[in-house]
Amino acid sequence: MTAGSAPSDENAAHYGWAAVLRVDPVYDEAATEPAASAKQECWDEQVPVGAESGANNDGGRRSVATMIGAVVGGLLGNQVGKGDGRRAATVAGAVAGGVVGNQVAADNRPQYTTQRRCRSSTGSSSGQRHVVAYDVEYRYRGEVFTSRLTYDPGDRMRVKVSVTPAD
Repeated sequence: MTAGSAPSDENAAHYGWAAVLRVDPVYDEAATEPAASAKQECWDEQVPVGAESGANNDGGRRSVATMIGAVVGGLLGNQVGKGDGRRAATVAGAVAGGVVGNQVAADNRPQYTTQRRCRSSTGSSSGQRHVVAYDVEYRYRGEVFTSRLTYDPGDRMRVKVSVTPAD
């Protein structure tokens, strides 16, 4: 290239890398009428293993355990004392045995598992927001620039640098 001649556009441009400082999505609201849309709401729920649709069913275990405890307690109480004392000891043993049997069955709680529950609900929406562009702020060689791009460039982006003579 000789002095005084103008460089061609291809020779006057080069490429570099710029640090992206900020990316802001630009939204465009869809111009639709309010429409009912199905939404799904989900949550995790603790349920007993083998439980049937929320019923608290112990299969009669507590009743059986209470009766067995009362019989065993009554038999043990019957071994103590004589006459009316024996009768009182039998009743007291039966009551105590029933309480103990009931407690043992109550402490034998079922194990729990987590189940995902979902339900559908309908709601109205005034349109959906869609990203149509990104406003990007970036730094190249100490200077800060902004541009609107059709994509998110990430942490850094390639820039085309062109130099033209000033008048």
